[in-house]
Amino acid sequence: MKFFITKFVSIAVLSLSILTTSAFAMHHKSANLDIVETAASNPAFSTLVAAVKAAGLVETLQGEGPFTVFAPTNAAFEKLPAGTVEDLLKPENKEKLVAILTYHVVAGNVMAADVVKLTKATTVQGSDIMIDTSDGVKVNNATVTQTDLKTKNGVIHVIDTVIMPKM
Repeated sequence: MKFFITKFVSIAVLSLSILTTSAFAMHHKSANLDIVETAASNPAFSTLVAAVKAAGLVETLQGEGPFTVFAPTNAAFEKLPAGTVEDLLKPENKEKLVAILTYHVVAGNVMAADVVKLTKATTVQGSDIMIDTSDGVKVNNATVTQTDLKTKNGVIHVIDTVIMPKM
């Protein structure tokens, strides 16, 4: 039994150190990349990257910034009604797609320590997003699941839901 516990603890410690090293490597790597490059380097953001390309926002989000992006994952996009993503990626819906994507961007470097002090923030799209820190951190109806992915032109906070502006 003692051998089993020792072995279990050893495996747990090893797993934790590998996870920590991987997270550190991703964080360190992203600090050398811009927002788009950072998102493109993570398969969990492939839908977001496709949307940024379709909206013609790549050059903007590779600009000097700084920008804070509340980045929805592929799983967040999958929560949208069937066919929504496909419709938004069509050229005739580019204006709507730009409005949605820029609603996820705030000018400046807003780190997690700053977010928790805010109740709202004005997006690049022009509307405010509401911030609630009473139970974790929520931006409108999206939960922030990972914070402070630093990039060379800003910061990314990962969210679990696509937030929609009033249109």
